[in-house]
Amino acid sequence: MTASSLPFRRPGLLRSTAACLLVSLALASCATQGQDRVTTGSIAAPRLAKPVETMTAPELAEAERSVGAAYDRNPKDRDTGLNYATILRMNGKNEQALAVMQQVVIANPADREVLAAYGKAQAAAGQLEQALATISRAQTPDRPDWRLLSAEGAVLDQLGRSDEARRKYRMALDIQPNEPSVMSNLGMSYVLSGELRTAETYLRTAIQQPTADSRVRQNLALVVGLQGRFAEAEEIARRELTPSQAEANVTYLRTMLSEQNAWARLAGKDGKAAARSIE
Repeated sequence: MTASSLPFRRPGLLRSTAACLLVSLALASCATQGQDRVTTGSIAAPRLAKPVETMTAPELAEAERSVGAAYDRNPKDRDTGLNYATILRMNGKNEQALAVMQQVVIANPADREVLAAYGKAQAAAGQLEQALATISRAQTPDRPDWRLLSAEGAVLDQLGRSDEARRKYRMALDIQPNEPSVMSNLGMSYVLSGELRTAETYLRTAIQQPTADSRVRQNLALVVGLQGRFAEAEEIARRELTPSQAEANVTYLRTMLSEQNAWARLAGKDGKAAARSIE
């Protein structure tokens, strides 16, 4: 560990937060046929014609209502079930999302995309060992899917198996070089071990990629803030977002740091001193 490392060896809120951010990003991109974002699909509804991760809270609530109604009408419909589970997870309803995916996988036991989504739901609900097994079933060894490798790495990081996790991320990057979601997950893996400077290097590379989204920038903002450079972190959190989205990101960032009893310490201190003070 470096001089500016955080003592993450024992469980804590910050470690849990970093792990959740890592898993969230990995699982959001964990689709086997390129359908890693919820779109209109078979449940055609105009308000779902945008990636679900860019929706505001009211849009997510409406999406849950409309897609939930479609699911109630036909719970065996594969695409509706997949979309509904994704939206539920975005709304923090992980147990309900898992219950939906359990029904979908019963009807589609050999479908790779369904298995991948089931693994996402298991991981989000904390069933990590089961998620690993499900993701392995979805993977094809002769033609491995980089999204599944990244998701597997995120689960391994949650289990504290960081060396194995990083091997999975690098395997994913061999298949999909410079993929920002994988680079971000690799960076957050180093957050979990307290290696903030290494984490920042990977995350800065990730946000330079054309397909990087706000979740990657949020991760970078968190890592920069943890090193005591909050003005810079706030600027990153606000970048390329609408005013309301930017304010939500900044509020979230402040919450993460203040819950670590670190907000006051970060102001006016260098990153090295502030980082050591955070538990």
